Amino acid sequence: MTDTISAPTRLHDPNVRGFASDNYSGVHPEILAALAAANEGHQTAYGEDVYTQRLQELMQEHFGDGTVAYPVFNGTGANVLGLQSLLPRWGAVICARTAHINVDENGAPERIGGMKLLAVPTPDGKLTPELIDQEAWGWGDEHRAQPLAVSITQTTELGTLYTPEEIRAIADHVHARGMHLHMDGARIANAAAALQAPLRSFTRDAGVDILSFGGTKNGLMFGECVVVLNPGAASGLEYLRKMNMQLASKMRFVSAQLVALLEDGLWLRSATHANAMAARLTAAVSGIDGVQLTQPTAANAVFAILPPGAADRVREQFRFYDWDQATGEVRWMCTFDTTPEDVDAFADAIRREVRGG
Repeated sequence: MTDTISAPTRLHDPNVRGFASDNYSGVHPEILAALAAANEGHQTAYGEDVYTQRLQELMQEHFGDGTVAYPVFNGTGANVLGLQSLLPRWGAVICARTAHINVDENGAPERIGGMKLLAVPTPDGKLTPELIDQEAWGWGDEHRAQPLAVSITQTTELGTLYTPEEIRAIADHVHARGMHLHMDGARIANAAAALQAPLRSFTRDAGVDILSFGGTKNGLMFGECVVVLNPGAASGLEYLRKMNMQLASKMRFVSAQLVALLEDGLWLRSATHANAMAARLTAAVSGIDGVQLTQPTAANAVFAILPPGAADRVREQFRFYDWDQATGEVRWMCTFDTTPEDVDAFADAIRREVRGG
C-alpha cells in the first residue's frame, strides 16, 4: 500500500535572516539527507542500532581509543548529565560567572543535577588557574559544598577561545587538587576551526575528562553528545541518562545526524564558514563611527556596543539579542547558512541606523 503524502504548509518567510543565535538557522541539507536515509526500515531502539555503533567509532577516531559517546537530546541535558557523572551528591562545580550552566540553563544543574555552582567573575569568559583558586578551597569542611569539578566553555559565552596550552594549564591545576575538568563544547567545532587544530588536541590531549559535544548550533535538527574522554573520571552515565530523561528511544535519529556531521568533515566545513562570516561582519562594522567592538572575534560571535536607540532600529530588519542592556552591548551570531550577502546587508543596516537612519 502506498500512502499519499500531502504537501507541507510553510508558515514562515525563508528570506528572513537574523544574527541572534546559531540556533535560528535551519538544518543542514546533508543532515536532512542523513535523517531521511536513517528513516527506512526498522532498527533496534535505545542505542542498539548501527548508527549509534558507527558514532562510537567516529568519536574514537576523533578523540582516541577508549572514548565513549552518549547521545542526548540537548545541550543543557549534556551538561547536567556530564557533570553529574563526575560528582558525588555533595560536589560543587567551579565555572565562569558568564557560563551557560550558570546563567542560561534555568537552574537545571542545581535543581536537576543536584550540584552547587561556584561562579567566578572573569573579564573575558575564560577561567585561569588563579581564578579557579578563588573557589577551590574548603575541602573537608562539612559546611561547604566540595569543589570537585571545573567547567569551561569552548568557545566561551563571550566568543573568546582557549588555546590548548591554556586548557592544559587548567587541567593540570585542577587534577592536582583532586578535581575533574568538564568542557561545554556547544560550539566546539567553531573552536577547532579557529584554532586550526584537531578536536583531540584541546580536549583529551589537553586533559579534559568529559565533554559536551555540540551539534545543534552546527547544523543538526536536534542532538548533542556526552563524550567520556577519561573513563576513570565518570560513572553511572548509563543510568543517569535515563534518570535525566535524555535517553532517546529512537536514538538512531540523533546518532545518524552526528555521524553525518563527523564522517566527512561537515562539522569543520560548516564551522569554518560561520567563523569566516563573523570575521567578515567584524571587518564591515569596525570602521563605523559609533560602533565599538568589545571582544576579539575568535570564532562565530561578534560583540559590540551601539549608540542608544540604534540597536532597536536595526532589529526592525534583523533580529539579535542584547548582551548587556546597561552598556548597550549586543551579540551577533553567524552560522553555517549565513551568506556574504546577509552580512553585507546587515552591516549596511547598522551603518545606516547608527548614523540616525
